[in-house]
Formats: sequence, C-alpha cells, structure tokens
Amino acid sequence: MCVHECVSVKVNGTAHIDELYVKFSALSSKYCSRMFLFLLVCMLGSCFCGKEGGPSFLGRPELFGPSKAVVNEVVDITCLLSVYPTNEAILMELFKEGNRNKLLGFYSSLDGGNASFPIVITTSHEGNLECVATAQNNSHLQPAVSYTHYLQVIEPVAGAEVIIESSQKEFFEGGTLKLRCTLKAGNHVSYKWLVNGQLVSSSLLRYVVHDQLLIYRASSADSGSYMCVAANHYSATRDFASNSSEVVITVKDVVSNPDISIRVLKEDPHNYLAVVTCQSTRGTPPVTFSLYNRTELAFEMTVDERKATFKVPLVLERHLGWLQCQANNGDQVAYSTWLPLEVVSVAGPVTMKYDYDIGDNYAVTGLRFYCKARKGSHPQYKWFLNQTVLEGRGSFYYTVHQPPEQSILLLSVGSSSAGMYRCEVSDIFDNSTAISSNKQYLDKDVLNRLPLIVVAVVFGCFAFLLVLVAACCWTGVLFRRRRIGEKSIVGQKMETFQACEDELVCDISTPFSS
Repeated sequence: MCVHECVSVKVNGTAHIDELYVKFSALSSKYCSRMFLFLLVCMLGSCFCGKEGGPSFLGRPELFGPSKAVVNEVVDITCLLSVYPTNEAILMELFKEGNRNKLLGFYSSLDGGNASFPIVITTSHEGNLECVATAQNNSHLQPAVSYTHYLQVIEPVAGAEVIIESSQKEFFEGGTLKLRCTLKAGNHVSYKWLVNGQLVSSSLLRYVVHDQLLIYRASSADSGSYMCVAANHYSATRDFASNSSEVVITVKDVVSNPDISIRVLKEDPHNYLAVVTCQSTRGTPPVTFSLYNRTELAFEMTVDERKATFKVPLVLERHLGWLQCQANNGDQVAYSTWLPLEVVSVAGPVTMKYDYDIGDNYAVTGLRFYCKARKGSHPQYKWFLNQTVLEGRGSFYYTVHQPPEQSILLLSVGSSSAGMYRCEVSDIFDNSTAISSNKQYLDKDVLNRLPLIVVAVVFGCFAFLLVLVAACCWTGVLFRRRRIGEKSIVGQKMETFQACEDELVCDISTPFSS
C-alpha cells in the first residue's frame, strides 16, 4: 500500500523540489518507513535534475511595461522568466488574454529568460496582455503563463464636429435643441460644450450627456454660437484636445398679440389721415404685419422690427369700419383687439370738478382736479394756474392724462398752489379747436372754510331742534293743566256724593231711635 500511494503521486513540472519533499514527507510519515522515503527522494531528485544540475521545469513569467500608451508610438513590453531549465530553447510569446490566435510578439532564447517585445501601438492592443513561456524542444515541460498586465491605449482626439440632431439651426421657442459632438478619431474622451465662449453647465432643462447636449423648452436666451471641446488625458503633462467649429443656433420668440392705436394726421384744412400703429412687445423679426378693415385686407408689410404703421384715409365724424392688426413671424398668427375707425372732434362743455384729502387736523392737504369734455375721440388737455401752463410734474403738482376720458391734476395744498385754475381741451390734431372750462379759485383758506350751505344746514338743524324742544315743552304744559282740571272736577263730585251718603244714613236711622 505504501508503494502504491507513493507511485500514484503526480509531479507538477512547475512545483519546487521543496514542496515535493514536504508532500512526500507527509506521505512517508503516514505510510512508509524513513528508509523508503530517503530512497524515494533520491529517485525524484534524479528525475528533476539534469546532467548539469539545473531545474527541469518552467517558472511563472513576469510581464512588465507601461500602463498607458499612445497610438502609433513604439513601446517595449518585457517578459522575465527567472526559473527555466538550462540548455533548453525557451520561446516566449505575447498575447492578449483569451486570444491566443493573434500573436503580438515572440522571443526565443537559450541563455536567459528576458524577452523584450517592441510594439507599434494600435487601439487593438488595449486590454489585458499575458506572456506565455514554452520549451521548444521538450514536450514534457508544460507552458507557463504570466499574470496579466493591463495596457490602456490612448488615441488622440481629432476632427471634432457638431451635428445638429434636431435638424434645424433656427426654430421657435418651446422646441428641443439636440447637439452631438462627433470625432474622426479618439477614445477615452471627455466632452464640454461652450456657447458664446461660456461653459454650458447642466440645469433643470439643460443636460450634458457624454457627447450630447440637450436643451428642452428652448428660448431666445439659448441662441448663440455653440462648439464642443473633446479631450483625452494621457499624463499630467500631456493631454490631447480637439475643438469643433462654431454652429450658430437661433431660437426665435413667437410674436405676441400686437397693440393697435390710431393717431390723426392733418394734411390740410380739409384732408385727414389715420396713422394706424401695430406693435408687438415680443417676437423675433422679421415680422409681417397685416391691417384688416373687418374682413378685408387693407395693408400688409414685413419689417425688421416689432412695429409697423399704416396711413388710412379719414373723414371726421364718420364711422369707417373696424380695424384689426395681425402679426406673424413664421410660427403662428397673433391678433390685436378691434378698434373703430372713427374720429370725433372735441365739443363742449368742458367740466372741471375736484375732491380733496383731509389730514389729521381736519385740514385739506391734497387736491385732485378732474377735466372732461362732452365728446371727442382724440382730445388734448392743458392745465392752467392763472396764466401759467402746468405740464408734467412740478414742485406742487402732477398731471395725469387719461385720454380720451379725462385728465387729472394732482395738487399739494400750500401757498404756492393758490390761484385761479382752469383746464383747456382741444383736438390733438388741431389746436384751433380749444375749449376752456370755467375758472375755479382755490387757496388754503378757501379750502378750509366751511361752505355757506354747510353753515346754513347746521344752523337750520339747530333751529329746528330748538323749535322741536319748545313744542315738546308747550305740549307738556298744556297736557299737565288739562289733567289738573279734570282732577278737580272729579274731587268735587266725590265730595258731593259723600255728603249725600251721610245725609241718607241719618234719615234712615231716625225712626228706630224714636
């Protein structure tokens, strides 16, 4: 049994003699005698040692080389075999792990185990490399394989170009902008995007995803010149980068609903024109404005701004239809409100009213005048203090025009605001039609003086109260006298009745007494 166990042990060509000795020592201690173990070790030593006494197996090769390399550069990969039999031709080969069909380099030697593989780097060299050592003329020696060595291959970036995947350089707000950065060469690439020279960072509606830039619900603020910068890193002192050419992206604002207004222009004493203005507050030019009179297109023009004017023949005091502006800059049509084409001249009377504010001491502190004409579609207002025109804002006044309805004059009450006030209304297109209101004198004392009607009402109410109190008193006196008179009559009757009663009692009691 001892011999069977010892014979059944298989020797690994890559194991060390010391390990075999330990194994056989364990077996011998369990099954064999010390003498048989000595003989067996001698037999094994004669099998594993050559005539010159060198090892008869291959050790594990060691692979050395850079961890990074650049495409088209030459690098040396070294394979070191420290344990090998002498006088044996050793072939060392370089492969990618898992692909023994494609040889990357080989080296054959009799006098050493150092192999150098010069390689012109391509992208296919990236991955885990391994070195395989094989005895060329001895099939009894098993090939030995090194541990893997990872090589990262850097292909410098080149040919960066921006591709518009959303297909259009110009589009309207609310759409999605999709840009991609393509390369002619390069790997292990990082990307960044610039717009008008500024770095684009990710936000709620902006996403930078690898080589893509996505902007959702784009607005005109996203318009600009876009470019991508592609880079890959080799070392702290050596990087590669490629800048694309700029691509101009225009995000257009949709035109807003235009405002419509009419200004009257007097060409001569008998001819007038209505200057109709169509204006939008937003929208990317060019904008096409159309002017309709009811359903009929009257005028149309395309301008590089958000405003257009049209001149329409006009007859005063006549209703000539309803006007509407339409604006379009390529996305959708925007509409104004309807405005009557009718110009009415100013006519009187012109009325002027006022109200005021009262302070803590019940004194008037502020005053508001209101001026209004009986009719007029395009009035022009002027305020006068004595003979001075009050325009805009002054030290004690401020004018607010609200055509065509009215104009307001705001005053602070003081010595400078005292005087005679009036307002004047005329057609804005014809100053010769001015109509003035009545004059109103005001100063601080007048404003704080009680009006006669108020005094009359107060004294009237007081006199009425006096009369009412006197009447109540007189009625009370009469009522009291009447009650006193009624009381005296009743008393007399009661006395008479009492006397009769007494007399009757006396008459009845006399017969019995006799």
